[in-house]
Formats: sequence, C-alpha cells, structure tokens
Amino acid sequence: MPTTSKYTTDHTTPIDIQYQGISILVVDDDPGICELLQKALRKLFQQIDTALSVSQAEQLRLKNQYDVIMLDINLPDRSGIDWYEVFEDSADSTDVIFITGYANLQTAIKALKLGASDFILKPFNLDQIYTAVKRCVDNRVQKRINTALKRDALRYQSDTLIGNSKQSRTLNKQINQYAPSKAAVLIQGESGTGKELVARELHLRSERNGAFAPLNCGGMDATNLANELFGYCNPMGAGECREGLLRLANGGTLFLDEVSELPASIQSALLRVLEEQVVRPLGANRVFTTDVRIISATNKDLKKQVENGEFRQDLYFRLNVLSIYVTPLRERTSDLIQLIPYFAKTLAREQGVTAPEWHAYEIDSLNGYHWPGNIRELRNLIERSILTGKPLSYHWQEISKDVIPRQQMMKISSNTGSISLPMLTEHDTNGYPDDWEIKAVEKAHIIKVVDVCDGNKTAASKKLKISRKTLDRKFKEWSS
Repeated sequence: MPTTSKYTTDHTTPIDIQYQGISILVVDDDPGICELLQKALRKLFQQIDTALSVSQAEQLRLKNQYDVIMLDINLPDRSGIDWYEVFEDSADSTDVIFITGYANLQTAIKALKLGASDFILKPFNLDQIYTAVKRCVDNRVQKRINTALKRDALRYQSDTLIGNSKQSRTLNKQINQYAPSKAAVLIQGESGTGKELVARELHLRSERNGAFAPLNCGGMDATNLANELFGYCNPMGAGECREGLLRLANGGTLFLDEVSELPASIQSALLRVLEEQVVRPLGANRVFTTDVRIISATNKDLKKQVENGEFRQDLYFRLNVLSIYVTPLRERTSDLIQLIPYFAKTLAREQGVTAPEWHAYEIDSLNGYHWPGNIRELRNLIERSILTGKPLSYHWQEISKDVIPRQQMMKISSNTGSISLPMLTEHDTNGYPDDWEIKAVEKAHIIKVVDVCDGNKTAASKKLKISRKTLDRKFKEWSS
C-alpha cells in the first residue's frame, strides 16, 4: 500500500453552492488515505465520512444517504467487489468509484459490470480524484435539475414582471433586494396576482444555480405531500427510491404555493428540515443534507391562521423571514397600458396569429372594472378575444354587465380630452341621455355599431353609411 507522502493537497477550487448538500463516503483500510481524501474533498463538498472496513461502511450507509462512495477493493473483512448491498440498494441514488492498488483487467471488468461509475488505480493524484468525483456529482446534480424542470414544465409560463405603477416599481425593488439572500420569503396576495411569478424572479435573480421546484400544497393529501417533499423508498430495499423536492431543489429554490393548506403533520416535518438542514425520506433509516431556499405563498392571512391555531407559529416565523405583498390589479390599473399589449403579443405568438392592435379607448374602458381574478382574469380575457377574433370591448361587455351597474360610467379618451359615457350593451333601449353633446353621442354610437359587427369596420362603415376611411380617421382621433 502506498504511503500518504505520495499525495498532495494543493487544491484551491472554490466551493460551489450546489455541492453543499453532497455527501461522500470513503472506504479504505489505510487511515492515512481516509484522512487525506476527507481533507481534500471537504474543500469541495460538505459531508465526508470515512470507514476502514465494509462492515463499518454498511453501518454508515444504513444511517446516511451518500451521493458517492469511494471504495477500496481489498478490505480486511470483505472485498469491496463483494459488497453487493451497495449496488442492489443504491443503483439510482449512489455512484461507486473503486480505488485499488491490486487490480487486474478481470477485476476492473467485474466492477464496471456491477455498476461502478469509475475505477482509479493507486498510486493516484488528487486531480484524478477531483475529476472522477466531480463527474459523478455534476451528472447527479444535472439529473436532479432535469427532473425538476420536467416536473415544472406544465406550470411554467414565460411571463415576466410588467408594469410601471408605483406598486410594481416597489415590488421590483423588493425582489432585487431579497434575491441574493438565502433567507426564506413569504409572498402574500390575492389569487391570480402573480405570486409564483414573483417567486421565479427571486430565484432567477439569485446566485442559486440549482433547480426551481414548485409544489401546490393545496392540491394533495398529507401522504402525497410527504412523498413529494421528502421522497420515499421501500424499507425492505425492493423497488426504486424516489427523491423528494427537498433534494431535487438542492442548491436551488423550493416554492410552496398555498402554504396555508399544509397539514399539521407536514408542518412539523418541514420545520425539522429547516432547523436541522437534513431530510429523511419516508421509509428510510438514513438522512441526507440539503441546502435549499424556501419561498412560500398564500392568498390567506397566515398570521390570523396562527392566532386561530391553524398554523404552527414556529414554522410561520421560519417562513416569514422576509415578506412580499403583491398588490391586486384593481389598485394598479395604470399597469394595464403595458400589460394588455404584452399579453396580446405573447398569446398571439403562442396561437400563431398576428397580434391585434386595440385602441386606447378599449384599454381605458377596463380601468373601472374590479378585476376579482386579477392578472389571471386579464390574461383570460385577452386570450378569449384573440381566439374569437373579437375586440376587447365585446368580451368586456359580457363580463361587465353582470358586475357593474348599467349606469356605471366608463372613461374614454379623445383628442379633446376625456369623455364619460355610460356602459351601453345590446340590452339598452332607452337611447342616449338628453344632456350628452352630439360628439359624445356620435362616438358612443359608432363604437356600438363596430361592436355589433364584431369589430369588422368595413361592415360597420356600411351600416353607418360612411366611408371606411372616415371611420378609421375617427378612431385615430379618439386614440391619439
């Protein structure tokens, strides 16, 4: 067996955040090699354990989850080649790298057939060790990221933060301020305001290079939630173990949507993870470390739930280190002038059609609506207009007649200023108010006829008995 003097520890690679949750087990009957590899690998990885025999290693393996096992072949109690449990039970969760000074071709072939990831001969240098271990770890990290991305694909929308209102600017500043931190963030706001989008922005603007893993806590029972969060494996060693999101998101961000719906048992288990930085999969008798940032969101008053005994106070304090409130759309309707064109272009591109160009009066007419569904409702309205080929005002009348009284005033812009007009629908039969100026009556009537013609201005100009050029000129005047 070579002496430790043949090896050096001159390595200055900085620790990558995604490696902080990685655990490695070194198994060698030479205490000097164990100490050398433990000291060297700790410069890159967080948890390095050592064992001098297979029996010691098996005891550690049953207690802890290891990403990589560096295994000598010639051990005092049992050959590393004959440690079948590590291959049978950990084929998908652990990489094995054999290190030996007494190997032949037949031994190497047998090791690779068992599923070994690499084979290193003694004497070795540390560059060989770093290269082999990093290859295994990088592949494992990328596999977890890909798994999280596949899981996230159906929920992902390529939207971004849009708006120049005071509230939107404040929100953007908060995201920039909080993103670099590792601290937990609680996002609160009404349904449909874009809380998940805020969580994604926090992750994208951070320095965390792991996955963004979202989980809707309101859509599952306690058992399924536990499986998703913590993972599980068969206690008898049969079948595949499944990694939970707390491990898939290692080095990244776990987003807990509707966190107020977490069952009490899950609240308790999640609190232990946050306090101890380790996770124990269901059915497993071992733990693994995790470095994950928690961002949670709710449309309920979580503080009131704490006061009512419906949510753990200690977990609330853990999740609410930093807080963000997302303002409802009705309180920042000035963002509509940017939101509507943005959604129109995005949704038209998704549908493979030309983006519509709506006039200013149509956008202005939406300012008076309460928007109970917030951004989600606005997006739905725009998508419906694009798919049906009808102007915004057509669908706006459909939703507004059941929400806003018929005499509610809508504000439309013209080149002479703003004119207030009642919301008129096809059910109105009383005509126009006696105190209206002729220009207001003309404008309201033309808009009504265009709507009746489903936005077809050529048909509308024929009904109005004016030229299409004249009709376009009037709309241009009103939108200027």
